[in-house]
Amino acid sequence: MKIAFHGAARVVTGSKHLLTLSNGKKYLLDCGMFQGLGSDTDRLNREWGFTPSEVDFLILSHAHIDHTGLIPKLVKDGFNGKIFCTPATKELTSVLLEDSAGIQQDDIKFVNKRRIAEGQSYLQPMYDEEDARAAMDLFSAHEYEQWFSVDENVQVMYKDAGHIIGSATVHLKIKEDGKETHLTFSGDVGRYRDVILNPPSTFPQADYIIIESTYGNSLHDKDVDTPDLLLPWIEKTCIQKKGKLILPAFSVGRTQEILFALNQLEIQGRLPDLDYYVDSPLSIEVTEIVKKYPQLFNKNVQDILKTDEDPFSFKGLKFIKSVDESKSLNYKNTPFVVISASGMADAGRVKHHISNNIENSRNTILMMGYCEPHSLGGRLLAGDKEVNIFGIRHEVNAEIGSIRSMSAHGDYEDLSQFLACQDPKQVKKLFIVHGEYEVQQAFKERLLKKGFMDVEIPALHYEIGLVD
Repeated sequence: MKIAFHGAARVVTGSKHLLTLSNGKKYLLDCGMFQGLGSDTDRLNREWGFTPSEVDFLILSHAHIDHTGLIPKLVKDGFNGKIFCTPATKELTSVLLEDSAGIQQDDIKFVNKRRIAEGQSYLQPMYDEEDARAAMDLFSAHEYEQWFSVDENVQVMYKDAGHIIGSATVHLKIKEDGKETHLTFSGDVGRYRDVILNPPSTFPQADYIIIESTYGNSLHDKDVDTPDLLLPWIEKTCIQKKGKLILPAFSVGRTQEILFALNQLEIQGRLPDLDYYVDSPLSIEVTEIVKKYPQLFNKNVQDILKTDEDPFSFKGLKFIKSVDESKSLNYKNTPFVVISASGMADAGRVKHHISNNIENSRNTILMMGYCEPHSLGGRLLAGDKEVNIFGIRHEVNAEIGSIRSMSAHGDYEDLSQFLACQDPKQVKKLFIVHGEYEVQQAFKERLLKKGFMDVEIPALHYEIGLVD
């Protein structure tokens, strides 16, 4: 059998790994969209590196767009096999893909106005909402902790990854030439001290492991809770400077964690009396889906639910649905907090909020986790004094802040704990994916010191045979 890495190879986006057996059957692990890679992004998303119609099955780890965002294009380009995931991932992916299609169409309309004025040709979105809905007909949902057959060659079991609701590590038993091989794909590994979700589950001994490495060389701050990190930014921006606090946040996971933290501040009597907006129809819909899976919350949240029926709500919270309501926030002169997608500020309504508020020094743009270096969020964190948004140059006068520890990804201690259930000597090869190359190199050294004998960092479209 062979495995090829067609995404999340030395970058933190575009997860796509293709397993090919000697009989020609092909199994794709994730089908993620590249995000935040500047001028290369569109090209990478349109070039597969393989033929979609030749893929037999798609096995998903979780719903985030950098793991699912190209599914409608895969189907549009010829794939018609089954797509496997957990029940929560199926629900989340459905709304995320339709939203992604809508964002593409809206953003391209905006960009095309400028292109036509400059005499350039129209751009087309990779897929539309109809393509997204058609792809969902191929989904098959399976619970955690249960082996199920993909076909006569491959069985799969999902284990809780603790990253977002429904996220899973993928464990495959592969029968080929009379032998059984065990391969584990980590997807994205959550944190063992996540404020909402259960920690990642242990998993069976693997022969081969594909592991993410987003925070493979750093540690999150374990001594400060999220409410204590958020409150000073609210007080400084909204109370002292009378400005707007803009929180770019992924609709799945991050938005719910922020709402949970603000709820805790209210319970503690510390939440400033302000308007708090969630300006993302997707985030609103996702939060309702998350509430449907309380059995996946950790013990602390289970205890909170006994006295607080909605730990994601609090005084002053308002939900913005329509475009007109969203635009009206630009004309609001009183201080407020707005939570809006996307998390790297490269798409969605938050990009418009940043465009309209970035030149005012009273305002703050507070990044709430990892940002790919080429994304708008990444460039702001790098200290760029000017940024291009929708083809217009803006001076960066607003304060730029970051709460990097508020990540759904585990740090290197979490990743080490995740791998602690394995005997390193029985792992024939470990592949590091989903990380910046310098981070991956540091993580590789840590893994070698922990006894893993063969650790590789694949480049984009690299293919290798897996042999006994």
